[in-house]
Amino acid sequence: MSPSIELVPYCPEWPAQFEAERQVLEAALAPWLVGEIQHIGSTSVIGLLAKPVIDIMAPVSSLQGSEAAIAAAASAGYLHHPYRAEVMHWFCKPSPLVRTHHLHLVPLGSLLWQERLAFRNALRASPVLAEEYAALKRCLAARFPNDREAYTQAKTPFVLRVLSLGESQRKDAS
Repeated sequence: MSPSIELVPYCPEWPAQFEAERQVLEAALAPWLVGEIQHIGSTSVIGLLAKPVIDIMAPVSSLQGSEAAIAAAASAGYLHHPYRAEVMHWFCKPSPLVRTHHLHLVPLGSLLWQERLAFRNALRASPVLAEEYAALKRCLAARFPNDREAYTQAKTPFVLRVLSLGESQRKDAS
């Protein structure tokens, strides 16, 4: 059973919660980390409403080379689930029904790594895009209150549009 979708106003404590968890994860995952752990998702965008779950993306060299990190993440309280296993190792904490944190072990420089950071950075840079995203999330949470997968999938066209805006801006700059 999937937990219901609860959106809450931005909480100024989210960056500190990420920072505390980053320190725990840096210690637990040190042998596999190949860069800086990132705060992603809506809780990483100041002022944006969000599900109260801290999304964390940790860079690894490869999925195969970081399989042993699954046990290390478990030692920090994370439960592994083979969600999108072809592109990441995905975890939740403390349980599938009560989530305070998501952890994504993603190969550094992969398409998923680049897209997640580009989307986060676009929302941080544009209050207009962030508000448009907030409105979409409110609508989708009302439409899919108990279906996280449908809620996430329904956001895909907006995410792709934001990513294509960034791509066109990079092309214009070159």
